[in-house]
Amino acid sequence: MKPIYVDNNATTRVAPEVLEEMLPYFSELYGNPSSMHSFGGNVAKKIKESRAKVAKLIGAMPEEILFTACGTESDSTAIRAALISNPEKKHIITSRVEHPAIKNLFENLAKNGYRVTFVPVDSEGHLDLDYLYRNLDDNTAVVSIMWANNESGVIFPIEEIAQAVKAKGIVFHTDAVQAVGKVPVDMKNVQADMLSLSGHKIHAPKGIGALYIRKGTKFSPFLIGGHQEGGRRGGTENVASIIGLGKAGEMALADLNQMSTRIKKMRDKLENALITAVPNTMINGDKKQRLPNTTSIGFEFVEGEAILLMMDEFGICASSGSACTSGSLEPSHVLRAMGVPFTAAHGSIRFSLSTYNTEGEIDFIIEKVPPIIKRLRELSPFWKNKI
Repeated sequence: MKPIYVDNNATTRVAPEVLEEMLPYFSELYGNPSSMHSFGGNVAKKIKESRAKVAKLIGAMPEEILFTACGTESDSTAIRAALISNPEKKHIITSRVEHPAIKNLFENLAKNGYRVTFVPVDSEGHLDLDYLYRNLDDNTAVVSIMWANNESGVIFPIEEIAQAVKAKGIVFHTDAVQAVGKVPVDMKNVQADMLSLSGHKIHAPKGIGALYIRKGTKFSPFLIGGHQEGGRRGGTENVASIIGLGKAGEMALADLNQMSTRIKKMRDKLENALITAVPNTMINGDKKQRLPNTTSIGFEFVEGEAILLMMDEFGICASSGSACTSGSLEPSHVLRAMGVPFTAAHGSIRFSLSTYNTEGEIDFIIEKVPPIIKRLRELSPFWKNKI
């Protein structure tokens, strides 16, 4: 059975064009880009080309792009660099709905002497901007706010937030892992000091990411070693994956219009059909200010894990929350922060589409999911009692 994959916020398939671009660098073009000979030098030139492609995707300069192993490394590198650059400042700010890469890092820092402010969100997933701005002070070392939420898809006003934070002279970082490749990102118009992105969210392989570091930003390397990446990250480059990320970035930029039209249309079709066919169902988050490929739907009085298992019998792959926390039986911290009712939070499913999804797949999901919910509710004592 061919899977119907609608879990693209968790990871994406590697695009065939990306794989084709990468393959030679596993075999005949295996030179070390740091070598003096032309065999390695030609590889270094290809890395330079990829850096320029990633920079173009986010409206940056090539020298502002640092290649990393993943979005999590990019996040940790950015935050720790900001703290090292401001050792006397012990206050840091983030939101209550961040990805675990930031959430868990900030919780760890709280145990190690830092005062953390977690900015709340409302029922639609919007940040309390007044709360954020009130908490900026002279002791704030860094503010990190995600560009778009991985579960609800809600997009935050990063341009406005960055401007307000920078007006106070505070370092600003944004985790844009879910935004890059889905919505326009232009760092010429956003005053962020650093931005994280991840390859496997845009049809590049797992194990490659990038960190944008605005020219002039104080920076301390996370990995100390050789001269690679301009001395900003030691270690021999992951050549094939860097080249794959460059190609994926080039393709993502070209496909932005498709994301906002065809993919968004399929998302809306799926969402509207399920809401219409299944009673006691709600959309988690703002219905307008969100990623065009994402919908989080709360099916009341059923368990999300049971829904996923029954969908899996039909080859439908979705998620009950962040892939990094899906092993937990508790409702996600994002849904809890939004105040999603307990009856819906436990039965919330995230569908996230990509360019490879088809109308036929959407029709199949629309056909199969309502009977699944109906069957599970018939077995649920909560549905019978409607508590």
